[in-house]
Amino acid sequence: MTARFNSLPPDVYKYMLECSDREPEILARLRAGTATVQGSEMQVSPEQGQFMAFLVRLISARRCIEVGTYTGYSALAVALALPPEGKLICCDVSDEWTQHGRKYWREAGVESRIELILQPAIKTLSELLMRDGQNSFDFVFIDADKAGYIAYYEETLKLVRPGGLIAVDNTLASSTPVVRGGERMQATRNFNAHVHNDERVDLSLLPIGEGLTLLRKRPAP
Repeated sequence: MTARFNSLPPDVYKYMLECSDREPEILARLRAGTATVQGSEMQVSPEQGQFMAFLVRLISARRCIEVGTYTGYSALAVALALPPEGKLICCDVSDEWTQHGRKYWREAGVESRIELILQPAIKTLSELLMRDGQNSFDFVFIDADKAGYIAYYEETLKLVRPGGLIAVDNTLASSTPVVRGGERMQATRNFNAHVHNDERVDLSLLPIGEGLTLLRKRPAP
């Protein structure tokens, strides 16, 4: 059971996993290894990784972006859901943390699908926009510094195609529930307010993990 899931009673959560959990063995080992790493509470839960893989398959995604990779669990979940020719661009700044996941990417046979770029994500997104142009990606997962969420969202909204998805993590809580306010959570509240009435997207905030906001880019009018 993961500490990141805080919405269901423990017995209901346990039953949910019994009925739906299909976590691949290699993902389970990566998750177990991350438990000993500093900041392990940042790792997405098994059901969230499974849900994102489901979304990737649902929209037949081939080109994806991840903003914030940590030890590579969510990247591996997404890469495993991609077709052989699929590509996931991972944006992070920590060589130390991402090193934990790379051996699992290789072992799973999906290392060729993942391009890890170690520099500030906003710089990478800007470069991708110049290199590949607008509407060139299918799926984006944002799970990084909360102060950057609005900027990451605005850049990835240009990059994702109409009908594509942007999934944003931790939009209900990040160690302190967002509804209680406080300076630490103000950036998350600002992001939630920013997208609430954004007519460029369809929106749904789900109580998965610490809150997962899904944004579907609408076709241009």
